[in-house]
Amino acid sequence: MRIGIMLGADGARRDVEGVIAVAKQAERAGLDDVWLANIFSFDAISTLALIGRETERIGLGTAVTPTYPRHPTAIAQQALTAQAACKGRFTLGIGLSHKLVIEDMLGLSYQRRAAHMREYLRVLMPLVRGETLNYEGDEYRVRGLTMDIPGSEGMPVVVAALGPAMLKVAGELADGTNTWMVGPKTMQGHVLPGLSAAASAAGKPAPRVVGGYPIALTTKPDEARAAVGKGLVIYGQLPSYRAMLDREGARGPEDVAILGDENLLRGEIKRLEDMGVTHFNAAIMGVEEGAYDRTLEFLGSLTG
Repeated sequence: MRIGIMLGADGARRDVEGVIAVAKQAERAGLDDVWLANIFSFDAISTLALIGRETERIGLGTAVTPTYPRHPTAIAQQALTAQAACKGRFTLGIGLSHKLVIEDMLGLSYQRRAAHMREYLRVLMPLVRGETLNYEGDEYRVRGLTMDIPGSEGMPVVVAALGPAMLKVAGELADGTNTWMVGPKTMQGHVLPGLSAAASAAGKPAPRVVGGYPIALTTKPDEARAAVGKGLVIYGQLPSYRAMLDREGARGPEDVAILGDENLLRGEIKRLEDMGVTHFNAAIMGVEEGAYDRTLEFLGSLTG
């Protein structure tokens, strides 16, 4: 299992230099990956391209960039440019986002979500493989297009897939999934079987499974849980995440967070690895003074 950190979903507010500094700190600590959320702050793909020029070996990926505001040919060009800048260390994570954002804020249709993602991937995936694309769909029509970006070969694409229809699309057409607010019971009983079955039926190799979890190394787990519940309250209200929390029997994000001492954190991460999660994506929560750096260093110790 690869172990990385996710920036942007932890509630911390950093400037560009601060984001780059944390990524460099993660690399020094021995972590495998840095994932960057794409909320209404820095563009994740562009920022990771900058990080790629300042780091040497750590993997970089978006968690995740919304599809609706960007034509798949545009995101392909931008992501392949980042892949070239990162010298092959970039993973593109994409997702639908939420009705609150796409329809209510941006005024775009949030209907036919699985059909939208299926078409999106049928345009995107051939382009990231360097193929010439001719595609005629209901939403996208692309004719005779090839992306020629030296140094961008072999870029993986993962999809934020939670429901059955999206897991099927991700398994068939992409390289895996990137999850958030999915507890271990739901990961093992719902996400992994649905994704793996779709990939197998499509004749594809075992998919990547990037599991995103709030986490903190702390001796005060009850206080930390209260802080996480307050800081991440919005995620318990968004329908797609709420559905996963309900499957898990969780009251809110605090119930799927991994909070405790070294033995607890090590055990929960190993549990996820044993069930088939290939990438652990830690959203380190600054629940108390020193918690962020302490947790980051601990996670780095697990990669040796």
